[in-house]
Amino acid sequence: MSSTTEHTLGGEPEGAHESFVAEGHHGATDGQYVIIALILGVITAVEITISYLDVGWIFLPALLVMMTAKFLIVVSFFMHLKFDHKLFSFLFYTGLGLAVFVFVVALATFHFFEG
Repeated sequence: MSSTTEHTLGGEPEGAHESFVAEGHHGATDGQYVIIALILGVITAVEITISYLDVGWIFLPALLVMMTAKFLIVVSFFMHLKFDHKLFSFLFYTGLGLAVFVFVVALATFHFFEG
């Protein structure tokens, strides 16, 4: 049996990659990915630093804000959500809001916020 379409080792038909490049690839450049990685590294370093310091009541809100910022950056750029249909953005951001809400409710259930 023979196939009319020849395949490469990766399973893509010959010329598939060239047509994808010709249509235009959306996403960040290599330099932008380096900058994004540095930003994520700085945010992570601040999170770790805050976890070792006694910052009082600001501890949990600060970590939630930084967690949300990192999630948005990763989803927007590494998952290419910034360049996709707005429905996908809505679904991810709604999921993030729901997750934070459930986390805060769970903490409230265990009387975490009562000092």
